Amino acid sequence: MAGSAGLQRGAGVSLWRQIADRIRLGIAADLADQNGRLPPETELAERFGVNRHTVRAAISALAHEGVLQAAQGRGTYVRRQRRLVYPIGEKTRFSAGLEGQSHDLRSELLGHRSEAASTEVAEALDLQPGEETVRLEVLGSADGTPVSRATFWFGATRFPDIAGHFARTGSITEALTRSGIADYSRASTTVEARHADEADTRELRLSPGAIVLFTRAVNVDPDGSPIQYSLTRFAADRMTLLIQPHDGRERTIRVRGQADAPRLLRADRLGFCEARACHSRVIARC
Repeated sequence: MAGSAGLQRGAGVSLWRQIADRIRLGIAADLADQNGRLPPETELAERFGVNRHTVRAAISALAHEGVLQAAQGRGTYVRRQRRLVYPIGEKTRFSAGLEGQSHDLRSELLGHRSEAASTEVAEALDLQPGEETVRLEVLGSADGTPVSRATFWFGATRFPDIAGHFARTGSITEALTRSGIADYSRASTTVEARHADEADTRELRLSPGAIVLFTRAVNVDPDGSPIQYSLTRFAADRMTLLIQPHDGRERTIRVRGQADAPRLLRADRLGFCEARACHSRVIARC
C-alpha cells in the first residue's frame, strides 16, 4: 500500500481525518477530473492505502463542510465555492476587507468577560502578567455563512467599556472610536494552519478535523502602543488570506504548518503573500 506512506497510525490522529486532509490536497492538484468528479471510493482507498470505510468517513466529513457533494448514481463531486479574499495589511478591517464580496457582513458578540492577562497576552499588549483585560469572543459571517471566529483582548484600564461599545455597534473599529481611538494599524500577524477545535467546529459549522487558518495579530494606536491582541480562526475552505505590504517597507510574515518548522516570508512593496490551508499546512505564495 504505497499510498499509505506518511499516514500516522495510532498517533492520536484519526485515519479518516488524515485522508480528508489528503483529499483536500488532491482537490488543489489533479485528484478530480475536468468535471470535478472524484475517483470511486475503491480507487481512493487503494490510492491512500486504507479501507473504503475510512474513505467514506473522510468524504462524509468533507461533504458536511460543503467541500464535496454526492450525486446519487453519479459519484462525488467537488462543490465549487467562491472563496472570500481577506486582505491583511496596515489597515486590516473585517467589513472593509470583505466589502464588495458579500451583501451582508456581520460581527456577532458571542460573549465577553474580564480576565487576568496571561504571559502571552501581557507581552502582546505591553501589560504586566495578571493585569486585568477585557476579552471578547466574536463570530464573523458573510451572507449568513460563518467565516471567522475571533478572540480579542484589550487592556481594561484603557478600554473599560469596549464590550458595550462593540455590542451596540457590531464593529471593532467603531468600538475603538467610541473609546477614543480614531485610527489604528496592524503591527504584526502570524499565520498557521491547524485542525478546528470543538468550539471552531460548532461556531463555524465545520466537521471534526476541518482545517482553519489561525492568525495571531497585534494592532497599535498612532503612537505605536499596542491596543488589541487577537486570535482568529478562519474557515480555510471559505477564505483566502492576502498578506499585503504597506508603507513601502519590507514586511516579515511568519507562516507555520502543524508539522512544519516556522518559515519566514517577506513581502516588499512590489509583491504580496497569499495564504491558504491545505493538508494541515499553510501554502503561501509571494
